[in-house]
Amino acid sequence: MLFNSLPFIFVYLPIVLLVYFTLGPCTRFLSSLWSSVKAAPESIWLCIASLFFYAYWDATYLWLLLLSITLNYTAGYWIARKKSEEANGAAKAIVITAISTNLIVLAYYKYFAFFLTSANDVWGTSFVVHNMILPLGISFFTFTQIAFLVDAYQGKAKEYNFVHYLLFVTYFPHLIAGPILHHAQMMPQFKRTETYRINWDNMAIGLCFFIIGLVKKVLIADTCAGFSTPVFDAAKVGTPIPFIDAWLGAYAYTLQLYFDFSGYCDMAIGVSYMLNIKLPYNFNSPYKAVNIIDFWRRWHITLSSFLRDYLYIPLGGNRYGKWRRYANLFITMLLGGLWHGAGWTFILWGAVHGTYLMINHGFHAFRKNTGWKDGSMGIVGRVFATGLTFLAVMLAWVLFRSENMLAVQTMFGSMTGSNGFGLTPRFVYYCKLHFHPLLIPGFILIWALPNTQQWIGVRDTSESEPGTITGVPAWWKWVLLGIALGACIIRLVIMHLSGKPSEFLYYQF
Repeated sequence: MLFNSLPFIFVYLPIVLLVYFTLGPCTRFLSSLWSSVKAAPESIWLCIASLFFYAYWDATYLWLLLLSITLNYTAGYWIARKKSEEANGAAKAIVITAISTNLIVLAYYKYFAFFLTSANDVWGTSFVVHNMILPLGISFFTFTQIAFLVDAYQGKAKEYNFVHYLLFVTYFPHLIAGPILHHAQMMPQFKRTETYRINWDNMAIGLCFFIIGLVKKVLIADTCAGFSTPVFDAAKVGTPIPFIDAWLGAYAYTLQLYFDFSGYCDMAIGVSYMLNIKLPYNFNSPYKAVNIIDFWRRWHITLSSFLRDYLYIPLGGNRYGKWRRYANLFITMLLGGLWHGAGWTFILWGAVHGTYLMINHGFHAFRKNTGWKDGSMGIVGRVFATGLTFLAVMLAWVLFRSENMLAVQTMFGSMTGSNGFGLTPRFVYYCKLHFHPLLIPGFILIWALPNTQQWIGVRDTSESEPGTITGVPAWWKWVLLGIALGACIIRLVIMHLSGKPSEFLYYQF
């Protein structure tokens, strides 16, 4: 079920909220039952609603999700028990076995066909490659549970209530496309009685987040897709693309990906606010970054933190000298690229960002050794650095979006002028129909306006405590949000009549 679909907005979400806030008062007489399972009825309801949300999309692999949850919960419980008994060897064996099992399952479903195809291409073998349906959200619920296993081994996971753990993994706002959560972020929230009582401030803030996310997806990302998709579809089959078409296609996708994924995260945060549950923010104006290091502190923050804490640091981080640090950065980003998808284009994208980070850290070391102060950049320098970073990120997105190496070759060849500098009739048509209204506003939305949390006035929380409200939207914000919501609903109705709403890009990862 899509957040940007009419059934979710007008049927699923209202039912979930209505039952969530009325179930507790209506079931007081069953309090002994809830105390026996040590979970509030509302949390059980959210588990049921989340499993329905997952199965509504595709129930084929619901068994895999439940089996994964059961095995990982059991492993985490025994890891904690062995650690408490100071049986560190047994605990280590369990965590290694459990993480290995998770990675094997992920590799089988996500990468097995890719490895066979690559082997056939490289070594001339004739392995039979079957098209395998990728279980929905497998990357996110696998990484979430790997983090839980490591936290259990390190003594950071404190609660082992199965209902809460089931909800922690299946919680529908984050299940399909993140953010990647930590056990300690969610469990205290499930235990608080205030979580299950309606809070009108949180309801208002959640509605604001949801509407802004809906605008990003429906009015901006899908509009940009109207131009970027035909360009990359043409590149996929090697169709020559003129210079301007290629560059504006890459720019359109750069906008599309940001507003699509950040729109999803805003909607997920908004739904969670309505339920009095706080999710960590995943974006902090990443295209305002002044370098690649800054970019990865702002883009897909929960994935960046996961890769840092559970891959880069265990590899050695920066503890073993400059060159080992560069190698660890490159390996981390290479595997981060592979996490996004089974294809050489994703691996190249990760390698490019690994190279970017190595250059960036090398430049910082050079600047430190030469006494170049951070504040000496000035306004002009910051504008130049931001523009250069955006250009580097946009060029890397070409690799990320391309479906095969032919598309990569065609796009970069076209962007260097190998196919001419003119405008094709197809470009003119799509530019007039879709892209023109967002060409200049895209720059304004990215660099001049505040991000969602700044505009609403809510400070982030990545821990268990609620976010701090610094301002409830004024009446004029509600007017703007009402107009935006009306425009989104009208467009969604049109899309519903003509087909179905477009999927979020990160659903495929």
